[in-house]
Amino acid sequence: MAKLKTYLLFLTILFSFIFLTMSEEAEYHPERYGPKSLKPYQCGGECTRRCSNTKYHKPCMFFCQKCCATCLCVPPGTYGNKQVCPCYNNWKTQQGGPKCP
Repeated sequence: MAKLKTYLLFLTILFSFIFLTMSEEAEYHPERYGPKSLKPYQCGGECTRRCSNTKYHKPCMFFCQKCCATCLCVPPGTYGNKQVCPCYNNWKTQQGGPKCP
């Protein structure tokens, strides 16, 4: 019985690992997210993805599209990962906070 539980635990961990490595968010492609990796017409779709999990969708979209138009990149995922796009990461408000979501 203990061997069966160990085997099931192992399978659960294995499938979790496979799922995480196959998910789109887990993959990082520098050529897809780096500086100047987008064309201006791609900003809308990338900002929709970036702002999909926020409850402040309208301001997120406004600032994301403004940042994308200038930097021509949007970081992967819905939060964080800004180091991938230095322009997006380093643009600050007058108060010193991050301008780009």
